[in-house]
Amino acid sequence: MALPTRSEVSLSESEQALYDRLGPIFEQERLRMARALSSGPLFGEKEFQLRDQVHSLGAQALEVAADERQKKGRDTSELA
Repeated sequence: MALPTRSEVSLSESEQALYDRLGPIFEQERLRMARALSSGPLFGEKEFQLRDQVHSLGAQALEVAADERQKKGRDTSELA
């Protein structure tokens, strides 16, 4: 099943702002992951490094979302 492309998805203004801020972060991590996965064994140490990268990416996304909410004066406790 094909996922919809970005042009097929409608975003609100706040969703678009968050999407735009997350783009470079995701691209950087995608590049790092592609480099790591393209050679050597997939399991073992690399497996744990990839897991750590994904967790880091999620943490960065939460930081960006919290920052966007603070900019708009929204209550960051909504993240909890």
